[in-house]
Amino acid sequence: MTTALHPDPDAAVRGAAAHRDAARQPYAYRRRPLEEPDWQRLPGWKDVTDAEWESAQWQRSHCVKNLRQLRAVMGDLLDESFYTDLERDQAERATMSMLLPPQMLNTMDTSSTEAFYADPVRRYMLPVFSDRRTDWPSHPYATRDSLHEAEMWAVEGLTHRYPTKVLAELLPTCPQYCGHCTRMDLVGNSTPNVDKHKFTIRPPDRHEAMLDYLRRTPGVRDVVVSGGDVANLPWPRLESFVDALLDIDNIRDIRLASKALMGLPQHWLQDEVRAGMERLAAKAHERGAQIAIHTHVNAAGSVTPLVAKAARAMLDTGIRDVRNQGVLLRGVNDSPDALLDLSFALLDEAGIMPYYLYMCDMIPNSEHWRLAVWEAQELQHAIMGYLPGFATPRIVCDVPYVGKRWVHQLADYDRERGVSYWTKNYRTGLELSDPDALTRQYEYYDPIYTLPDRGQEWWRERAEAA
Repeated sequence: MTTALHPDPDAAVRGAAAHRDAARQPYAYRRRPLEEPDWQRLPGWKDVTDAEWESAQWQRSHCVKNLRQLRAVMGDLLDESFYTDLERDQAERATMSMLLPPQMLNTMDTSSTEAFYADPVRRYMLPVFSDRRTDWPSHPYATRDSLHEAEMWAVEGLTHRYPTKVLAELLPTCPQYCGHCTRMDLVGNSTPNVDKHKFTIRPPDRHEAMLDYLRRTPGVRDVVVSGGDVANLPWPRLESFVDALLDIDNIRDIRLASKALMGLPQHWLQDEVRAGMERLAAKAHERGAQIAIHTHVNAAGSVTPLVAKAARAMLDTGIRDVRNQGVLLRGVNDSPDALLDLSFALLDEAGIMPYYLYMCDMIPNSEHWRLAVWEAQELQHAIMGYLPGFATPRIVCDVPYVGKRWVHQLADYDRERGVSYWTKNYRTGLELSDPDALTRQYEYYDPIYTLPDRGQEWWRERAEAA
């Protein structure tokens, strides 16, 4: 017989009251089943079948790469003014060329031109001139390679910034190009504003040089395999590279970076890819190593049933995890509700772990996307307590020459001028002989338009003097 410790005849009444009180919380959780938007609502795709839509080959061959193709898909859904706005941005501001898989374009709100302008995915995947700041389109300290990754190449394309971790950029292309791309100096096609850098060594030779470096560097245990996007590397070449990583005894963690898990989930659902991931997962398990996929989702509406199916297919291969590394972007996900909706969609509906939210990096023409550090701190505070601790994304600032830091880890902060100061506890390869590397303070800069008047005036005076 079980006896209640504290019998309470009014418990049911209070439970109902608690349910009502939940609606008065700053954020009210409710489960939202995923939906795949009807692509046939778009005039250019009105005859596309389910089989075509779920084909990776069809998705790749029908990517939208220019205004002409966008018009062909949208028909008369958008006003001409939008195309004029987009064309000007492509000519004067864009750091990335246009490349939109149908899967991504289909998640945007096309019910009206106004709704399309306001859509969060459109705002970062298809930026227009009127989105950009006219007062400060770029921060004075913005740079093409804002994280100085190329300066830290151990061999071409292999960035060794952290003591035990490296970034392997296997290729310079993606299935989709995000307007805010942190590697805008290398990834994608050149634009009228950015003549992209190019790798100089043949891919097979570069990849072998990376592997050789890792065989000779036992202090490295963790490899992020990226680019570009690994979904653009022919599967046999990617499997061969990861298989070779697993033959290196000191490599214990391998992370495959692919926004395409969201932007082109059809790729990850191909039989060849699923079978290959099973082979890699089995080998990793045999030698006690871990493989995870890191994707990049910024808005809850991007998480559709096909995305969930792809994520679960990858988990079923036996890999350790599928995690999300989003980017904090103004007008996209800069509210507690947007971040929590995104996190619950990922966690509850797709089995994807909310992991990081990066502050947008200080690349040219990105000021309209960037948030101030204090804004990021407020957002981190606002989302605490709703998600399980292990699934509450950390908002991080990737500080040049320092690396990822939680937004509350700054050493000092001049709010008037928007300058935050950060320290670190390790040396990059550039600072091995620098005695001050661990005591120096490194600077990061808020968007100038978020500063008080005196701070903005201080920056205007500096810009005029320069």
